[in-house]
Amino acid sequence: MSQVTTHILDTSIGKPASGVAIHFQKPTKNGWENIASGITNQDGRISDLISNDEKLHPGVYSMLFDVDEYFTKNQVKSFYPSIRIEFEIFDNSHYHIPLLLNPFGYSTYRGS
Repeated sequence: MSQVTTHILDTSIGKPASGVAIHFQKPTKNGWENIASGITNQDGRISDLISNDEKLHPGVYSMLFDVDEYFTKNQVKSFYPSIRIEFEIFDNSHYHIPLLLNPFGYSTYRGS
């Protein structure tokens, strides 16, 4: 399993959000640099964002969730076209970054 994983649950319908593009990024002096990208599967998950043997250096990273296309495809008006979640990696342990999503709000936490 990748050191960093994610999943999205659309709480407005109680189902996983499939087909959402996610960009895993690190900060640079000019903004954010893309490390990896993926698209959520039918279960709303990406478990192979980075290779299984790659270990990230401690520091701040972000996930940019491009939710506009997901809501547009489902004919739902949404307040957020994208959602950026910044987090800090401290060590070589697993980091799971879930997103609980609805058209007018979202929540996140460090999962397991």
